[in-house]
Amino acid sequence: MQFYDSDRVGTLFYPDMEAIEQDALAVGAVNQTEQKNIHLVLIDMQVDFCHEQGQLYVPGALDDIRRVCDFIGRNSAEITQITATLDSHLPFHIFHPPWWVDANGNHPDPFTLITHADLLAGKWHATLLPEYSIEYTRRLEEDAKKVLTIWPFHTLIGSMGTALDPMLWSVIMWHSLARQAQPNWVIKGTIPQTEHYSAIQPEIPVPNHPSAGRDEAFLAKLDASDVIIIAGEAESHCVLATVGDLVNHYADHPERLRSIYVLQDCMSPVQHPEIDFHALAWEQYRQYAAMGVNFVDSDQLTLAELE
Repeated sequence: MQFYDSDRVGTLFYPDMEAIEQDALAVGAVNQTEQKNIHLVLIDMQVDFCHEQGQLYVPGALDDIRRVCDFIGRNSAEITQITATLDSHLPFHIFHPPWWVDANGNHPDPFTLITHADLLAGKWHATLLPEYSIEYTRRLEEDAKKVLTIWPFHTLIGSMGTALDPMLWSVIMWHSLARQAQPNWVIKGTIPQTEHYSAIQPEIPVPNHPSAGRDEAFLAKLDASDVIIIAGEAESHCVLATVGDLVNHYADHPERLRSIYVLQDCMSPVQHPEIDFHALAWEQYRQYAAMGVNFVDSDQLTLAELE
């Protein structure tokens, strides 16, 4: 990848598509039909999460991107397709401050936890869909085993924060052109009435909404693969939720669980002032590992050597 410059990871620039294309043509195409179907899934490696000036910066994300780019460069001939997910939100979203006020009309600070009991006690009130919001927190705690977290505004639709890091985007374009493999984009999180960490489905489905269930088209692509490799941000939230949904999806097929590889050095946790999200995430990851999911460093996984 002659165009690739690791020092530009974390910066904003206009990618040089002509240089990317010429570099890709020099590599030459690979006959993908004679190979394993290896699907690389990159979760939310967007400006708002991965750049230091992003609205919800995840410390460590810049080096995660560099390692992902190196991984793609080393294994480009074996990677059949790359999917990149794009977290995409609106300003009035159930986890953004304007959705909620206290008794004095103040919005909650980012990283505030709002429980169902808080709503019943009148500590917080929803400015939109109040009855729905109360029911949502109940279902979130009972069904998803989570408490509603208020996040800073992030990945707002139309903002530069929704874009992939430009250097990572360039590497994905290079792979697409060099391997004649269309990249796949999964846009998630556009429904303001629910959270949507996982690339597979939202935390709580919204009744009668056409996009608020499982993404069956994306699951079909993953089902057609021989190997699924996952990296991205954040380790503690969107990657964790995606891996969890895949574990549930393949729970009756242990051989499929053994075909999932998580690049553990290509993801980092959200930093919370009070909660150790990293430790909580790895409690779950260890359970998934015991079920067969592989957790490896990116430089220890050589796709050409997979059986």
